[in-house]
Amino acid sequence: MTPIENRGQLLRAVANLSAAAVVAVATLLVGTMGPSRAGEIPTFTVDAAWPKPLPNNWILGQVGGITVDGQGHIWMIHRPRSLTDDEKGATLTPPRSKCCIPAPPVLEFDADGNLLRAWGGPGEGYEWVGREHGIEVDERGFVWVGGNAENDNAILKFTLDGKFVMQIGKIAPSKGSNDIGQLGKPAETAIDKDADEIYVADGYGNHRVIVFDATTGAYKRHWGAYGNTPSDDKQPPYDPKAPASQQFANPVHCVKIAHDGLVYVCDRINNRIQVFRKDGTFVKEWFFERNTLGNGAVWDVAIWPDAQQRFLLSADGENNEIRIINRQDGTVAGSFGRGGRNAGQFHWVHAIAVDAKGNVYTAEVDNAKRIQKFRLTSDALR
Repeated sequence: MTPIENRGQLLRAVANLSAAAVVAVATLLVGTMGPSRAGEIPTFTVDAAWPKPLPNNWILGQVGGITVDGQGHIWMIHRPRSLTDDEKGATLTPPRSKCCIPAPPVLEFDADGNLLRAWGGPGEGYEWVGREHGIEVDERGFVWVGGNAENDNAILKFTLDGKFVMQIGKIAPSKGSNDIGQLGKPAETAIDKDADEIYVADGYGNHRVIVFDATTGAYKRHWGAYGNTPSDDKQPPYDPKAPASQQFANPVHCVKIAHDGLVYVCDRINNRIQVFRKDGTFVKEWFFERNTLGNGAVWDVAIWPDAQQRFLLSADGENNEIRIINRQDGTVAGSFGRGGRNAGQFHWVHAIAVDAKGNVYTAEVDNAKRIQKFRLTSDALR
């Protein structure tokens, strides 16, 4: 049955319902249909068998980032040091149990869940981060990673096989939100391939987006909330009744670039997405679940892969859901997920990515320590 036939069947049934039930059905229809036709809104089902079991007795820790490359391969970075003794019992002296061994921090999977590559950790010529956070794979075949431990004020660039290429910033104390060389616990990166620039959501320590040349590492520009000069002045705790903050809160948790040049920034604890042009000019902002406290409602964003990039998918790790947002006006077209640890549920859904076929990949931190795949079930790529 088509979505239109479903809608007609529901409407015909309204005549036999009580007044209260009529209101409930009408609310359901509006929430389902949104500003787009139902068949055009992305819907998903969880693939509980993805990914396939890891080899070598490996186990994942907290997952600090996930992304999809140009081949449709899924890359993730996790935190081996977040594993508890009972999880990594096979590595203890003497061994506590038969399982398990921490997997290398960076792993690459194909769309079927097969592990293709694994590498990462300390090595010669660079400073590895203290707590892994964020991963991006650019179209030139380089992998960018970062961290958010106390002095993780750098991002690292590697080849696909894990050969070190370049480091921007240092594993050393931050110098603040207006320093042009040192970072501040960066959360995520995005590549503008045409300009050969890397955008950094910077981050857990600083209050800005900063842009560098992706080949040389040279500084280009930076900005704070509303495109203003960022400040490191102490900010009051988030209050949904207070005027909107004029600064990004910590963390500035994501940055994404659409084909039309708009730049989307996750101001996580302020429960908003701010939109900019590439030069840092402020365009607009959208708020979501404004009463959310704790760790905030806007953790990550992925851009829908149709030609018009009609939707944003936004991970909300406090409310543990994925929102489907109309990119034109910021209205919410739908959502999926809820709190829990079963397949298809979330506990601190931390990062999100989408492949060219509309399949969604999610990463969780805290004690969930997993990645999940959600297959597209609607005709939303036309």
